[in-house]
Amino acid sequence: MEWRDQGILLSTRRHGETSAIIEVFTPDHGRHAGVVRGGTSRKIAPILQPGAQLDVTWRARLEDHIGSFNVEPVRSRAAVAMGDRMALAGLNAVTALLGFCLPEREPHAPLYRRSEQLLDLLEQGDLWPLAYLRWEISLLEEMGYALDLNTCAVTGTTQDLIYVSPKSGRAVSRGAVGEWRDRMLPLPEVLRGRGEAGTDEIAQGLVTTGYFLSAHLAQDLGNKPLPEARARFIEALSRRL
Repeated sequence: MEWRDQGILLSTRRHGETSAIIEVFTPDHGRHAGVVRGGTSRKIAPILQPGAQLDVTWRARLEDHIGSFNVEPVRSRAAVAMGDRMALAGLNAVTALLGFCLPEREPHAPLYRRSEQLLDLLEQGDLWPLAYLRWEISLLEEMGYALDLNTCAVTGTTQDLIYVSPKSGRAVSRGAVGEWRDRMLPLPEVLRGRGEAGTDEIAQGLVTTGYFLSAHLAQDLGNKPLPEARARFIEALSRRL
């Protein structure tokens, strides 16, 4: 068995004395693991940094074996991330969430493209917070937890939508919320792709996406907590906003 693809390095862990096991996210083969022989060497270890763009060739005797990777660097994002604390926290959040959410060996090409585009914005700190929020929306959608924010779940109106139901993920208008107001999640315009991407709006949007990541997606994955990398990124972002 053999295939070649390009992908984003999600994680690396030592394997034996000189090798490493890596996970990459590729458009055609999804989240895929394999052994890199000599992965701890001075030549290869600097290439195997989370977020790196790699050209990978995977080989195994049988399809269900872990197999091995040959890797060639396409571009590194480590220098950008190491020079900016928020960029590093953001990169770690993206790679950790992808490793957490993605089923093994299942292609998610649209999410891959969005993830690659997001990581390529690391140097543009003014664009990053909004781009990251939109990426979390697309992550929820790709994993089957799409938010429906165009019409009120109660009345069907498209006007004055300011809440999100924590149960259904649907928008609720100001006039229809009634006694459930205190239980609703915020629906800033930026979450619907409208309005100005102000700091408060982005922070509110991340509260809402974070709820669905934690209370719905993570629960359905076995009641596991979200990776701490996301919380560290939100904390870093809150200091920057």
